[in-house]
Amino acid sequence: MRKTLESASNFIDGMNEAIGKGVSWLNTLLVILICYDVAARYLFNTSSSGIVELEWHIFSFIFLLGAAYALKHDKHVRVDVFYQNFSPKKQAWVNLIGTLLFLIPFCIITIQSSLKFTANAYAINEGSPDPGGLPARFIVKGAIPVGFFLLLLQAFSLAFRSLLTVTESTNSDHA
Repeated sequence: MRKTLESASNFIDGMNEAIGKGVSWLNTLLVILICYDVAARYLFNTSSSGIVELEWHIFSFIFLLGAAYALKHDKHVRVDVFYQNFSPKKQAWVNLIGTLLFLIPFCIITIQSSLKFTANAYAINEGSPDPGGLPARFIVKGAIPVGFFLLLLQAFSLAFRSLLTVTESTNSDHA
C-alpha cells in the first residue's frame, strides 16, 4: 500500500510540477502585455478592451493552473502561528485532516458547479460583451474546473504523503 501511495503522489507531483513550470512562463507574457498596454495608453493615448481582457485571462490561467503547483511547494496561504512549531507528525495530521475535511470537498464542489458554468458558456459561444473584446470566453471559464481538478489531485497527493508520514512515525514509535 505504501508503494502505491508513493507512486501515485510522485505521478501527481511530477505532473503538477511540469504544468506549474509551463504556466510560470505566462507571467513573462503577462508582463510584456501589461507593458504594451501601459505604453499604448500613455504614449499613444489608445487602448484595447481585447488587450485588457487578455491580461485578466492570462492572470486567471496563472492563478488557476498554478494553484496545484503552489500547494505542492507549500507556498499557499496558511495561517501558521501554531503549525510552524509543530513536529512533522503533527503537521502531517493537520494537513491530512484539513485536506480531507476542507480542501477535497471544496475542490469537488467547485468542479461540479464550474462544469455547468463552463458548459453554458460553450453552448451559447459566449464572448465578451465589450466591443473589441475577446471571443470564446468559455476557454477561460474552462480553466476553472481544470485548475480545481489539478488542485484536487494535488490534495490527494498531500493526503497520501501526510498519511505516510503519520503511519511512518507511528510505526517507528512501536519499533
